[in-house]
Amino acid sequence: MEIIVISFLIVIVVILGFTTFNLLKKNERQEDILVEYMKYLDKISKVIEVSDERLKKIDSLGRFEADDEVGYFFKSIKKIQNLLNEFKIKKV
Repeated sequence: MEIIVISFLIVIVVILGFTTFNLLKKNERQEDILVEYMKYLDKISKVIEVSDERLKKIDSLGRFEADDEVGYFFKSIKKIQNLLNEFKIKKV
């Protein structure tokens, strides 16, 4: 009787050990993927920030907005930049 109980417990320990190890490997893989996504999003956020700064610097004197044809195009670019600014990563 004791041998059956011990055998049963050994089988359960092996199964639980295998599943735990398997879940650990999957979790580590997901963490690696998440780190790569965060690096990618950080790069995009930096590009958005640089673009916003350049756009503000270009029209610091307001010359582009004053011209009718160029002003219309420049205002459209500013609208697009404002939409992109919503996707910047907030620094914690």
